[in-house]
Amino acid sequence: MALVNPKTISIFENSIEIRVRYQETDGQRRLHHANYLNYFEMGRVELLRANGISYKDLEDSGVILVVTDLQIKYLRPGDYDDVLTLFTSITRSKGARIEHQYELKKSNEILASGNSTIASIDNSGKPIRLPNWLQRTV
Repeated sequence: MALVNPKTISIFENSIEIRVRYQETDGQRRLHHANYLNYFEMGRVELLRANGISYKDLEDSGVILVVTDLQIKYLRPGDYDDVLTLFTSITRSKGARIEHQYELKKSNEILASGNSTIASIDNSGKPIRLPNWLQRTV
């Protein structure tokens, strides 16, 4: 099933605010390293939503996005109750892959940076081309 009147992707960068919750911290009330992955996923989902497409609708149309590569560079810790800003951008979207870059900041200080490659598959797990409206070559 295709998305009804999908909007062409025109927003390639987005930011969201995230408050570090207590359950996301370790014994020292520092943001646990595993939660950066969750934050990056939140950034990807909200970037798609900023373009008028929900991830649920994308999956319902038969396009499933899976992480094939993810790299994180941890620079400084985040702490319980910090308000962080995550910047997510699409650097390339072509064929069956989307590449993202991330910066997680507290004020102007970068806590972590990263990048990911996301592959497009169908419901059976077979790689498929991204819909034309989701393609971006840089």
